[in-house]
Amino acid sequence: MVLVDKKILSGGLAMLIVGIGLIAYLNSSVPIGMAGMSPEEALDLMKKERMHTDYSTLAAILTSIGFLLVLISFGARRRKGGSKQIEKKPAAPT
Repeated sequence: MVLVDKKILSGGLAMLIVGIGLIAYLNSSVPIGMAGMSPEEALDLMKKERMHTDYSTLAAILTSIGFLLVLISFGARRRKGGSKQIEKKPAAPT
């Protein structure tokens, strides 16, 4: 039986799924230019391309953080009860 922190796992999976969905959507809607565009249209296209690149970067960051949370959830263990502090008595001088 594998010890998994379910809260971290579910949050990581949610972030991973949303990130992959955003990447798929952004890859299907890439701005495209045409030949013979006016300078204003070319500038607008460059702005849209820059925004698309920035959104793709954010979606990739979201996906990678979700993946890291999934990996961390397999190593995270909850301790039952509080942490116990053990005090060592100093050795008696001889």
